[in-house]
Amino acid sequence: MHIRATVAAVAGALALSALVVPAAQAADAPSGKAAFSSASADADSGTTASTLDVTFSDMKVNSGKNIVVGTTNVVSFPVTYTVTHAADLDTSSDNFATGPLIYHGSSLDTADNVLISDDPATCTAASSTVLNCKGVINVRPADGDLWNSDAGTWGAGALAVTSNGDEKEQGGLGSTKVQRYSKLTVNAGPEPVYKGKTITSTGKLSRANWEDNAYHGYTNQPVKLQFRKAGTSTYTTVKTVYSDQYGNLKATATATYDGYWRFSFAGTTTTPAVNATGDYVDVR
Repeated sequence: MHIRATVAAVAGALALSALVVPAAQAADAPSGKAAFSSASADADSGTTASTLDVTFSDMKVNSGKNIVVGTTNVVSFPVTYTVTHAADLDTSSDNFATGPLIYHGSSLDTADNVLISDDPATCTAASSTVLNCKGVINVRPADGDLWNSDAGTWGAGALAVTSNGDEKEQGGLGSTKVQRYSKLTVNAGPEPVYKGKTITSTGKLSRANWEDNAYHGYTNQPVKLQFRKAGTSTYTTVKTVYSDQYGNLKATATATYDGYWRFSFAGTTTTPAVNATGDYVDVR
């Protein structure tokens, strides 16, 4: 299920988990999507809140690395950022909460999917007006957090809320890539093979499908056949072939030395690079 977030709904998710629920009831409190759903219902009822005078900056998502998501495992990644606020704002945990988010679309206002942290960020005061914060966002592909069309570039943002309903949401704080996990296999043979004869390498390039939680062939993609001579550490590209309509690969080469054969995929915006584990062939 895609999440369409308004400022009231997104801020409300944090408000429910951090500020509204008494400590004694915390174990039963909604979080993540459940909290978001409850907050959305409140927002749809017409409830509005004033703007909180804070700004966000210096955001770094997943330490600058791409976010690679498979079909079932939950992927958790850190987000660090700075909150600048008025000196008289009470930022104690019983009054103030903040958290990171990422969104798919040209802006937060027009995003077609928003993923927010399940819990408020942990913040430390750098001064009377500056907080350094770290939060964690969880991606749950098995729960429908993503569609295949979501693969690619996402924007980064943050939100904050106080116990009396003041709130702030801000996008345009950076970008990250969310990619579909890729797999690549190889099988080289015959084994053993006589020098000068043909070695045939077959394999498959596949990637995660977030809509049916399975792996399917990645079609019509350039993949390099590479060879590493036994006793060395570097692979050399022999030729480039393309995956077929099922993601299958096939390449031939002449047997010259003992060594390892593999396929190597350079990756795309939506899918990360991947190398197959080298398959050793004995040349006689």
